[in-house]
Amino acid sequence: MKTRNLILTAILTALALVAFTIEAAIPPLTPIYGIKLGIANVFTLFALYALGTRYAAALLFLRIVLGSIFTGQVVSFIYSLTGGVLAFLLMVLLKRFFPLKQVWILSVLCAVMHNIGQLLAAIFMTSTVQIIYYLPVLVVSGIIAGAFTGLCAQLVFIRLKKWSESRYS
Repeated sequence: MKTRNLILTAILTALALVAFTIEAAIPPLTPIYGIKLGIANVFTLFALYALGTRYAAALLFLRIVLGSIFTGQVVSFIYSLTGGVLAFLLMVLLKRFFPLKQVWILSVLCAVMHNIGQLLAAIFMTSTVQIIYYLPVLVVSGIIAGAFTGLCAQLVFIRLKKWSESRYS
């Protein structure tokens, strides 16, 4: 079982890196800096529910480190790590309150927390507290992106469950 989980974690990490790299190469969806869908987060959510906290944490950390290196955005490592860790901690704390049919809600909360973490990192790095005025924009974008990625993860779970049940019935 441990080998299976390690292999699945490696596959999910590779898929998350591909999604992250493709999303980084796509021009921004809005003229507002820093707003992305965060498609790679679908794989972190999936790993948390399918494999557990330890494997999901490994996936998240590897994706952030390797994604920063692969895309050449090493400066964004601090922002990604801060936002990712805060969102992941919230995800772990709240997971038990959100069954698979409500993964999208958890994703929204975590996306907003991710944006708050990035904002805190920006304030720390620039010593500019006025960046806090950017928070409403980040909250709205976090709600939209979190709902999208959460619904994607939720649909993957539902499809896999139906496929698994029909395959073994």
